[in-house]
Amino acid sequence: MTTVQFRTENTVKQQCSDLFQALGITMSDAINLFLRQALLQGGLPFEVKLPQYNAVTRAAIADARASRGEKGRPALEVLAELKLAAEDDDE
Repeated sequence: MTTVQFRTENTVKQQCSDLFQALGITMSDAINLFLRQALLQGGLPFEVKLPQYNAVTRAAIADARASRGEKGRPALEVLAELKLAAEDDDE
């Protein structure tokens, strides 16, 4: 047996510890499952890709980035605009 060390954020470690405890496994068990699945799959055992956002979400992200450090619009105004845009997409 060998020891593997890794770094992660405290909150991620705690959330995963809680999750794995609820599943009845330890952090070590979960990491070993990941490593064995990587070997079986011949790579990462899950798909790794950039998220694909729809036009409404991309616009909201752009709006949020544009207003960083500035007083933004009221949240209710932005939400109403997003709701209207989503309804337009549904039509």
